[in-house]
Amino acid sequence: MDAQQTYFSPFSLAQTLPFLPLAQSQVDYCTHLRRQSGLFQQLSRQKKVLVMLVQGQRLGVPYGSLERAQQGSGTLSLALLPGEYVPSFVGSAPGGSSSLYFLGSASEQHFFALDLDLAKKLSTNSSTAKEVGDFIDRAQTRFEWLDLKSFAPRGLSRDVGLATSAVALSSWQNSQQYCPSCGASTQPFANGWEQVCTQEGPSREFFARIEPAVITEIVDSKDRLLLAHNTAWEPDRYSLCAGFVEAGESFERAVRREAMEELQIPLGHMRYLGSQPWPFPSSLMVAFKAQALTDDVTVDGQEIDHALWVSRDEYSQALSQGTIVPPTQASVAHYMIEQWYGHML
Repeated sequence: MDAQQTYFSPFSLAQTLPFLPLAQSQVDYCTHLRRQSGLFQQLSRQKKVLVMLVQGQRLGVPYGSLERAQQGSGTLSLALLPGEYVPSFVGSAPGGSSSLYFLGSASEQHFFALDLDLAKKLSTNSSTAKEVGDFIDRAQTRFEWLDLKSFAPRGLSRDVGLATSAVALSSWQNSQQYCPSCGASTQPFANGWEQVCTQEGPSREFFARIEPAVITEIVDSKDRLLLAHNTAWEPDRYSLCAGFVEAGESFERAVRREAMEELQIPLGHMRYLGSQPWPFPSSLMVAFKAQALTDDVTVDGQEIDHALWVSRDEYSQALSQGTIVPPTQASVAHYMIEQWYGHML
């Protein structure tokens, strides 16, 4: 290399991702209100409460939303009920447990999510169970239901943030049912953001478990992108190297380990690109860009069965021919590849 000559590396232009669909929260979480007893009733009296509906991974949306989502046109919004329309069974469970999650406030409005699955679980007597069942039946017919992955790419920013929090809390509240210390049942606390053990004695409080994972845009010296096919995917779906962070491991160390484990690729420089929650059920995706130190790839044959380097022209041709299907629009991988590609996918 000529000592007087300057060389340019596209890697030096790597910037954080300007948009990630599940990282759009625009409300003030108002964490100081979460442990306030009777919060929903207090705020409802001000007639400034709006309530969304969540059932598993599905969100209640106005009629016509499914068609717009399938067509990929128009902006989607949540079905938001005024607080006074919320049925009387809310907050009637033993110990003050509630199927409502306080999501935060914005523009002098306060937002809650009503978890229909949790409401059904908390129904302890026949009259309450019937009221919950009747409300769920009405909700199923009066609204359309859309999963978060379909809603997020075209949803209003505020509503996507609300929906992401609601789905994450619902997934946790409905899956963790017992105290990990003594085995007694748990119940919701802090307006959905915590759980408490029901066993008598010292109070045990629990928070939602988050499982961080890294995902890496690996490029070589020619600025080609490394794409990989996971054995669990349909044949033409290709994405980026990703994996969970292990105990005692940093994000950066996890990036290097996953690249070696799955692809036998040593990495040099790396840069942070962004992060977004991935509540399916409880991940946090942390994105990096990394420079490969070799072009030689050896797949592990277990998680990854095929990998290939592509230039932008080669990727464009593969997309047009349908030999490569890009990651879904809700995923961080979609926007990482899009940034490298220089065009919308």
